Amino acid sequence: MPNGKAAGERCVQLSADYLCLLFGNPERPAVCAAFSADPQVCGASRTEALHLLGWLEQATAQK
Repeated sequence: MPNGKAAGERCVQLSADYLCLLFGNPERPAVCAAFSADPQVCGASRTEALHLLGWLEQATAQK
């Protein structure tokens, strides 16, 4: 996504089963490679993760 990803926008590199299509490739953005799936950030389920990550994206979005 050369122009970045807006909050709530699905990454174009996310597969239908929610896996990163660039995982392990040098093309994978540094921000993604540095992300740690910590329970405080991702919660205990996919639903909780989407809620928490959505909130973080909106809270840190450039306005």
